[in-house]
Amino acid sequence: MRHPQPLAYTQGPVWIAGMPMRVLPVVVSLVLSCPLALAQVPAAQPAPGAPADAPAKPATAKPDAATPKRSVDLADIRMFTAVYSLVQQGYVEEVSDQRLMRAAIRGLLANLDPHSEYLDKAEMEDLAEDTSGSYGGLGLEVMQVEGSLRVVAPIDDTPAQRGGIRAGDVIVSIDGKAVQSDDLDAAVKQLRGAPGTSVTLGVLHEKAAAPVDIKLTREAIRVVSVRGRLLDTGLAYLRISQFQDETGLQLRKQIERLAAANKAPLRGAVLDLRSNPGGLITAAVEVADDFLNSGAIVSTRGRVAQANTAFSATAGDLLQGAPLVVLVDNGTASAAEIVAGALKDNHRALLMGRRTFGKGSVQTILPIDADHAVKLTTARYYTPSGASIQAEGIHPDIVLADLALSTREAEHLPVIGERDLRNHLRGSDEGKDPDVAPPPPGALHDYALNEALNVLKALALRAPASAAPAAPAAPPQG
Repeated sequence: MRHPQPLAYTQGPVWIAGMPMRVLPVVVSLVLSCPLALAQVPAAQPAPGAPADAPAKPATAKPDAATPKRSVDLADIRMFTAVYSLVQQGYVEEVSDQRLMRAAIRGLLANLDPHSEYLDKAEMEDLAEDTSGSYGGLGLEVMQVEGSLRVVAPIDDTPAQRGGIRAGDVIVSIDGKAVQSDDLDAAVKQLRGAPGTSVTLGVLHEKAAAPVDIKLTREAIRVVSVRGRLLDTGLAYLRISQFQDETGLQLRKQIERLAAANKAPLRGAVLDLRSNPGGLITAAVEVADDFLNSGAIVSTRGRVAQANTAFSATAGDLLQGAPLVVLVDNGTASAAEIVAGALKDNHRALLMGRRTFGKGSVQTILPIDADHAVKLTTARYYTPSGASIQAEGIHPDIVLADLALSTREAEHLPVIGERDLRNHLRGSDEGKDPDVAPPPPGALHDYALNEALNVLKALALRAPASAAPAAPAAPPQG
């Protein structure tokens, strides 16, 4: 069982797994007579005797014979400089060169895909907070989709989730001001803030005709990424809300705690990945590996050699082969899809729910300096079967409708059986009360969880011996 270091993550802001990519300093010169070329530059080394934190001089770029040069069209350069000059001279208000260049950089990246972007110091700090699971805000994972701010998923037990915000919702206004399609970054920043401060979101629910206002109070969001409880004797419920640094460790502790409470090895588990926006790709690999003894987990492929990686499982299934049912929905994204795809393709788990989000790309954080970086899409990831889930998602084995359960308002009618008939023959076990299954804790109104539990019970009945602890291997004889 592998426990990799947290090198990478795959939700909105996403580090790529196992990619110690060298930062490529590129000097771009707007000299009309010279074509531009991109070349990889070795990292510069500080001079002997220089302090460790002294800034290194950039190395001189040397053309690589194996790398074809790509020239920028001179007409495009002239067009850019002409537009830049017109804005400087004629815009209604004076705009600084720094603001124009930052806007140009953001526009360049934003037009590539929804996940590539330029990160300033504050955004890099937000990024670090996301992976640690502690920040001030509402507990929302959002992304920019065709000029709108769409909710990927609310995080469990946060103001957003308690306020009724759901995966697929669109935030149309913040504190009464419409979200501007050309300034979604500013809207995202407004969602965060000091704990105790309030904000009112105009939210358009999926399939709703008009938005509703939802007033929320920001909190210190400290996300516990793994929760668990026993649904029935030997049958566990494991909820992963997102993939963080310690998700793998938390999962192992939850399984150990539930097995101890059960006073026997677990007979099966429901792994709930619904409304899980993703997170660290290494945490996803670790979780998938915790349920597998062998087989591929995920691979990534990009244009450069460093983007091509592959992860495989090692021996050590924490459930010791006991049945596993995974719940997914359209809020199951990115790193959560890696886990779902690995367990499905290796025939380790049965997937139930709805088609997943479909984010199958990987982003790499490329530092520019100490306070700025570029988050760039560098690869696609592939499930063990070789399938890319980009924009397609993962289809569950059993599709469940988006339904909710409710309790009967009227009293249950008495059950009529042989024992209720007059002059019936008395049975040897007639004195026992009839079996009435109590609802599992927390599942009374959760249709998908109830269905998953029923399937898990059936699987556990079919394979009672699979959950028995494996006998330790005999030591080699010398």
